[in-house]
Amino acid sequence: MRIPFFPLKSVFFPGEKVPLHIFEERYKQLINDCRNEAVTFGIPVYINDTITFGTEVQLVEVVNTYENGSMDVLCVARQIFKVITFDNSLDGKLYAGGNVQYLENIKDGNLADKEKVLEKLETLYSMMEVSFAPIDPNKFEIYQLVHKMGLSIEQEYQLLQLSHENDRLQFILKHLTTTIQVLSEINRTKMLIELNGHFKNFDPLEFKDFKI
Repeated sequence: MRIPFFPLKSVFFPGEKVPLHIFEERYKQLINDCRNEAVTFGIPVYINDTITFGTEVQLVEVVNTYENGSMDVLCVARQIFKVITFDNSLDGKLYAGGNVQYLENIKDGNLADKEKVLEKLETLYSMMEVSFAPIDPNKFEIYQLVHKMGLSIEQEYQLLQLSHENDRLQFILKHLTTTIQVLSEINRTKMLIELNGHFKNFDPLEFKDFKI
């Protein structure tokens, strides 16, 4: 499949709403082509000076158009792809593009792991004193909350490349377990620091068994 490209230093996941501010001439042309020809485009992730994976998005609406031609647009993310070729100009257009191979989304996750993820996520939010709305595990999809789990962009990029839902669940479980452990230790250290200097009721040592 050959599609236009809009490279960004951001990671988007299927089903996610993608608001964009368009101000460069090449991307104004891209959005106009999307409006006139109903084409989709890809947002390949620019990370570590490379472009290898990204997400196809579809234009939903042009929210605002300004006097200088710049636009605020809303898109929705669809499929994840691997970049096969990259051309700085796609078929004589101002914008880049290239050939991509779409990754299969294999939904082999089990309910027990989804419940574990939601349980750990609720624990994490509780430790951070952030409200967490209950989610039905039967309807839960990792992509729903991926940006709300404290992942770095590097971790989000790793997750983007996982085709199997089971692998994504295990990846998130490992991340949440580690994060909770670290946060618990930080809270423990904070408590010890706050206690320092307070009057404490120490039990004095018995010296009768000590020899000098």
